[in-house]
Amino acid sequence: MAGIAGVACSSNVRFRIREMGSHGASMAQYNGLRPVENMQMAPARSKPSGSISTPAPKLRTIRVVASQTVSAPKREKDPKKRVVVTGMGLVSVFGSDIDTFYNKLLEGESGISLIDRFDASSFSVRFAGQIRDFSSKGYIDGKNDRRLDDCWRYCLVAGKRALVDANLGSEVLENMDRTRIGVLVGTGMGGLSAFSNGVESLVQKGYKKMSPFFIPYSITNMGSALLAIDTGLMGPNYSISTACATANYCLYSAANHIRRGEADIMVAGGTEAAVMPIGVGGFIACRALSQRNEDPEKASRPWDKSRDGFVMGEGSGVLIMESLEHAMKRGANIIAEYLGGAVNCDAHHMTDPRSDGLGVSTCIAKSLVDAGVSPEEVNYINAHATSTIAGDLAEVNAIKKVFKDTSEIKMNGTKNIEHDVTIDTVPNVKKQHEVNVAISNSFGFGGHNSVVVLGPFTP
Repeated sequence: MAGIAGVACSSNVRFRIREMGSHGASMAQYNGLRPVENMQMAPARSKPSGSISTPAPKLRTIRVVASQTVSAPKREKDPKKRVVVTGMGLVSVFGSDIDTFYNKLLEGESGISLIDRFDASSFSVRFAGQIRDFSSKGYIDGKNDRRLDDCWRYCLVAGKRALVDANLGSEVLENMDRTRIGVLVGTGMGGLSAFSNGVESLVQKGYKKMSPFFIPYSITNMGSALLAIDTGLMGPNYSISTACATANYCLYSAANHIRRGEADIMVAGGTEAAVMPIGVGGFIACRALSQRNEDPEKASRPWDKSRDGFVMGEGSGVLIMESLEHAMKRGANIIAEYLGGAVNCDAHHMTDPRSDGLGVSTCIAKSLVDAGVSPEEVNYINAHATSTIAGDLAEVNAIKKVFKDTSEIKMNGTKNIEHDVTIDTVPNVKKQHEVNVAISNSFGFGGHNSVVVLGPFTP
C-alpha cells in the first residue's frame, strides 16, 4: 500500500537546509519540520501461513562481480540535474497539516484505532489507520467529490496542498510552462471502493446498472490524471503500482525525468484508500495482518519480539520535486535535496523476502552509488519495518551488509527488540538527531525493492 498509516515514530530528526529566496541563500534550521531559528506507506511482505499456495523456491546462488576499481563517490554538481524538494502535501489520520502530522508522530501518538466505517465485528482484524472527518472543501468541487473514490480524493487534496506549499498555486501555474511540469502519483490498490461497488452492481442488478465511472475510477492511473486535469500540468504523467514500494518508485522515476531534462518540476508520491471490507478481508486472507484487536494502538511494533504482522492504513503523501536550477530561478524554498535512489526485485516469492537479503542490500548499495554517497555518510534510516516476522529481520540483515559500522545510525522501531537488531531504533521516546544523509526503504509484495536517498540542501 502506498499511503500513510499514521503509526507513531520516535525520532526528532533535525535537518539543516538553506532557504532559497529571491535575494539568495540564507541558513535556516528546522526542528522536525518547524523553523527553529534563522540560520531548515503499507505493509511489508509478510510470511503467510498456508494462505498462498505458491511455495518459496530455494535460493539460487547468484554471483555478483565487483568492480576492479572503486572511486570515491561524487555527487551531482549540475544544477539542471540536481533535484530538490520544494513542497509537501499529505492526507492522514492526523489530518492534512504537515506540522501537525509530524509533531503527532514525535509525541508518539498512534493513529491506529478500531474500524467504524463498516461493521468489522465478524472480521478477525478489526482495526486500521482509518481516516475520519476528511474534508476536500476548497480542493474538489461538490459534484465530483461525491463521485470520486477516496483514493483519488486523498490524492487531489495532498497534491494541491503540496503545490501550494511550494508556492505553485493556480495563479502562479498560469504563468509557467506547464508542459514542463509532470505528475507521478501511484497506488498499490487503486480505486478499490469504485471497483467493489461496480462488481456488486453487476452481480445484483446486471451490467446495465453499472456506473459509467466504474472503469475510470478503478484504474490506478487516475490519480495522476485527475490532478493534471485540475491543474493543467501537461508534463510526464502516469502511475506506478508496486504494492508497498509504490510511492518510492514514483519519487525515483520522477527525479529521473528531471535529471534527463524531460521536466522542470514533478508532483510525485502515493495514495491509498483500502480500509474497507474487500481490502481488509483480502489482507486477512493473506494472513499478513496483526491481530491485536485488544491493543490496536501498539499493534505496529517493528523488530519487536512479539510482533505479529503489519497494520493497514490509508492516506496520501506528495512531494514537489524540482531541478535546482528551476527552483533557484523562481526563488523557491528548498526543504531538502533528493540525492539518488534505486529499484530492483528479489525475484524470489510473491510475499516472502529473500532470507539472504541480497535484493534489499543490493538496492541500498545501488541507491548510494546513484546518490554519490558513501555508506559512512548515512546516519538515519527510515526503515520499511512493518512488524512482519520475516520481513523485519531480512531488512536489518541487509542493512548490516551495506553499513559495516551502524553505531551512528538511527532507525525507527520499538523497545522489546530482537537480539539481532543492534542499531539504535530510538524506541518510544524521541531523540534529537541531526541528519547528514538519510535513506528511506520501501518493499512490496512481488519482491519489489526501492530506496531513496535524501539530505539537507547545500549549494
